[in-house]
Amino acid sequence: MAQVRIEPWHEDDLDLLRELNSPDTRKHTGGPETDAQVLARHDRYVHFADNGQGCMFTLVLPDGTRAGSVGYWAREWREQQVYELGWAVLPAYRGKGLATAAVRAVVDVARARRDRRYAHAYPSVDNPASNAVCRKAGFTLLGETGFEYPPGQMMRANDWQLDLTAPPTVG
Repeated sequence: MAQVRIEPWHEDDLDLLRELNSPDTRKHTGGPETDAQVLARHDRYVHFADNGQGCMFTLVLPDGTRAGSVGYWAREWREQQVYELGWAVLPAYRGKGLATAAVRAVVDVARARRDRRYAHAYPSVDNPASNAVCRKAGFTLLGETGFEYPPGQMMRANDWQLDLTAPPTVG
């Protein structure tokens, strides 16, 4: 398993968020945002845990390199209160299992809250890497769905679900 730890998003992570705002990294999520949108997102990430509805984290390698982001947040989905998960990994660090390890770590954080039964992820049907992360992290594919992201733009996504009351996935 890849060696990565997650740390709560910090004020110093703005440069990482700007790196993650590349056309390649954001091709399945509506494309790059403006700098004003990135600054607003960064502020949300820094203060996200303050509202108790979720948390954003930085993926940190053993040498201290910041390689991506992962997080969970509360939402309503099909009349249920669930957590939604999202992640992004810088291109130089993809294909090494970091996203799967980070998703498992953030699932453990969400699971420990014991306030939602399910976590969901909604990767684009055209994003094989993120769909593989869901499968490897123990999510169950419920099928394709229409999903609004970014706001105002519909996309075709896979609805992946993980039961937070079930024992953690091993491996």
